[in-house]
Amino acid sequence: MSESRVLVVDDDDDIRGLVVTLLTRAGITVRSAPNGREGLREFHSWRPDLVILDVSMPELDGWNVLDRIRDMSAVPVLMLTARGDELERVRGLQAGADDYVVKPFGKQELVARVQALLRRASQSAPQEESDTYADSYLSIDWGQRRVTVGEREVQLTPLEFRLLSTFVRNPRQVLSREQLLELVWGDTYGVGGDQVKLYIGYLRRKLDPQATDVVPIETVRGFGYRYKAG
Repeated sequence: MSESRVLVVDDDDDIRGLVVTLLTRAGITVRSAPNGREGLREFHSWRPDLVILDVSMPELDGWNVLDRIRDMSAVPVLMLTARGDELERVRGLQAGADDYVVKPFGKQELVARVQALLRRASQSAPQEESDTYADSYLSIDWGQRRVTVGEREVQLTPLEFRLLSTFVRNPRQVLSREQLLELVWGDTYGVGGDQVKLYIGYLRRKLDPQATDVVPIETVRGFGYRYKAG
């Protein structure tokens, strides 16, 4: 973790300073920005391994910053927000965030979540940089993070991409919700089996918006899910 670099973007000086202090004490190299525009400039010039991003900022808010980051990178993003309702969390995860923490947050929990995201990113990067996959239904270029179904390129969030990658790397194997939580989410703190079901639904609709029943991700009742493509 000592070589990991984290960018903190938050317009609240106290919160930003606290997060920087916590991560620095954990041995992480940290830079910070007080607004979205400066955060994007730091992101372009520094290329961090992870971004902690406040949702509510003037002018360029966290959602806009997240959209711009996702246009060019799959770097992990952890969103900070004062709102903890389910719709807000779902919005963040669908927009491409990797995790979501509500203020006020536990200091140890925040550091643990950051470390889990960094660990998961470092473990998956070497395998995904040079590998490709193809079957009769879809093809994946892990280096470009590109998924193609037929002639159509499918746009997935980083979490959806990891979920699909886990399925195709374990073909015809039934994966339980608990296994998927461990393989895809890594840190299962605050995440339950319903989240797996929700994201499998998102993934099926992305792969085929018109006929989700033909997507080769099968539900094995009482056991879990299985990817089965010829």
